[in-house]
Amino acid sequence: MRRRRFTSLFGGAALAPLTALPVYADPRDGCGVPVARNDGWPVASANDDKLIDRGALCRMADRLAASTNVHSVLVARSGKLVFERYFKGSDEINGRRVESVTFDADTLHNIKSVSKVVSSLVFGIAIDRGLIRSVDEPIFSFFPELSDLRSPEKDRLRLAHALTMTMGLKWVEAVPDNEGNNDEERMHMAPDPCRYVLGLPATAPPGREFFYNTGALTLVSAIVRKATGRPLDEFARAVLFEPLGIAGFEWSRVRGDADAGGGLRLRPRDMAKIGQLVLAGGRWNDRQIVSKAWIDASTTPRTKASSNYSYGYLWYLGRSPFNGHEVHWPAGLGRGGQSIRVVPELDLVVVVTAGYYQDYSPQAFQVQSGVFSDVLRAISS
Repeated sequence: MRRRRFTSLFGGAALAPLTALPVYADPRDGCGVPVARNDGWPVASANDDKLIDRGALCRMADRLAASTNVHSVLVARSGKLVFERYFKGSDEINGRRVESVTFDADTLHNIKSVSKVVSSLVFGIAIDRGLIRSVDEPIFSFFPELSDLRSPEKDRLRLAHALTMTMGLKWVEAVPDNEGNNDEERMHMAPDPCRYVLGLPATAPPGREFFYNTGALTLVSAIVRKATGRPLDEFARAVLFEPLGIAGFEWSRVRGDADAGGGLRLRPRDMAKIGQLVLAGGRWNDRQIVSKAWIDASTTPRTKASSNYSYGYLWYLGRSPFNGHEVHWPAGLGRGGQSIRVVPELDLVVVVTAGYYQDYSPQAFQVQSGVFSDVLRAISS
């Protein structure tokens, strides 16, 4: 079985310098001060320095603007948007490279595999409403039309195995160096993507080990449709996006089902809402959208993803140094440098978007993780 390094699941690295938007060296000039909009986010003022060191973040943002392809950095603390910067750079929109995009608060961004944590929330709402009984349901119980693929080993597959990437099926994830020769592309081209995934040979008993498999999300998307009577993106609109005040999004489909593993485009402010929802135990503006029980269950370590990361129900779970100890965080992490990190101990949400879609080097993760480290230092300084 071919294994990929954990850092190859997402990206972000300092490559060629890009032409930057005008930047502000002095936070008193308004650098990074969020603009109040009618979107449900309370915002900090330029003089509000109790929650974050704005000057430190302005200096970080100036460095990003001068030498990286980061597209946005947003920070929320104590339920308030406290820092927001957008940049200019190259992007990939619907599979097409666009050399120069000026990003702002209204620009939808491809969040790649961060789509998985949104899918986790939608799946949890389906469980909350009794439309799916539990994560212990057999996967094949949702696919009677695929009964010819059943075997004693595959009959052990449960929903939890799809949510934790522990299905034990042979899978080659798409990366730049195997374009045209990977299971992700073959699945998308198959007449029946779910048949393709469940028809793969078993290489390990379900639940034994973490092995990243975007095909699991094809099953999740179809299961949500079968259980709710609506495609996952339509169900998400009604039960998650509208309650959060998310009016604009795009979610691509494959053979009629939402691409739950990586097809969602959101505004960074709305990505931050997803993080704040999780931070608040499933609540937004005093409304319980997802049960706290599901938030807790999905952000509890279920399996080891690498030496540094665990995995819950489609959430990565990590830790970072802070003031002489470690803080723990769940995160959605997506190829190209997309991330939502939630730090409950610090009442903090950090969102980053970037355009490193084709960069899988070990350095690719450094810009994304470096921004997060800079934010933590701006709190501790």
